Amino acid sequence: MSLVSAFVPIWILTAVGYAACRWGLLGEAAASVLGRFVFHLAMPAALFLALSRMPLSGFAGRSLLAFAVSTVAVVGFGWAGASRLFGREPGERPIWGMAAGYVNSANLGIPIATQVLGDVSFLAVVVLLQVLVVAPVILVALDRHSDPAGRIRVRRIASLPVRNPVILASLFGVACSAAGLRLPSAAAAPLTLLAGAAVPAALVALGASLHRTAPSRAEPAEPAGAAELAAVSALKLVAQPVIAYAAGLALHLSAPQLLAVVVCAGLPTAQNTFIFAQEYGVGEAVANRAVVVTTTLSLATLAVAATLLG
Repeated sequence: MSLVSAFVPIWILTAVGYAACRWGLLGEAAASVLGRFVFHLAMPAALFLALSRMPLSGFAGRSLLAFAVSTVAVVGFGWAGASRLFGREPGERPIWGMAAGYVNSANLGIPIATQVLGDVSFLAVVVLLQVLVVAPVILVALDRHSDPAGRIRVRRIASLPVRNPVILASLFGVACSAAGLRLPSAAAAPLTLLAGAAVPAALVALGASLHRTAPSRAEPAEPAGAAELAAVSALKLVAQPVIAYAAGLALHLSAPQLLAVVVCAGLPTAQNTFIFAQEYGVGEAVANRAVVVTTTLSLATLAVAATLLG
């Protein structure tokens, strides 16, 4: 299967989700319900199985370093640039940086990794990097700016892995891999079936969410201009994969490793960005629109990147 043809099922299922939502076949809550199913059940099953079967040697290395370099560079630039270029307040800057460099490694990452890369092993490592390193940094900054006294809610941040099923399943997968444990078939079989639903359900939910968010969201209180949206989209869809590619070349990655790093770096802004913005009441306009625009454009940019590297 060519790299371009690998995107065809992704485009088709996303279009199916959009059409189903537009025609009212799944109800108004379709995107939300499907999204929760993927996030709480199917996605954790897929990541647990992938990580539990991956040797510990696969959890680190030059590929992860190349991706981390691109993430730090883009998030850092967005964080600083939000103030200097667009006059964003200190509390909004972490959201701006997250919108620029925090990839949708779950909902969209799983189907793309499955179709284009053939497995989700490297993607699972990306998930761990983001939820165990990047997300806590963002939350610490948001907590500090949201508290009048500048305090940080350590207990809330420390409990993040326990409250997030994706993180929890990933940690269990790593633990099973480290201990050399293999699930009995009676437990592995239903998990495998559940994991198989992650890709189609995530794509249908993605299409449904694109229909839902574009016309019906209320106008946020904080305006996000076209120049600002273009800047954050360019950082996410162009700068981050380009930096990842350059870092991968410098680290002498193989062609398959380079493809995995660039594809993962080119994923769109994660929906968690808007969730964080909504929770703390800052940067909601930028976060919402960055998710919608980068998600809409990413399937095309990722197909181009995969073709060039293939």
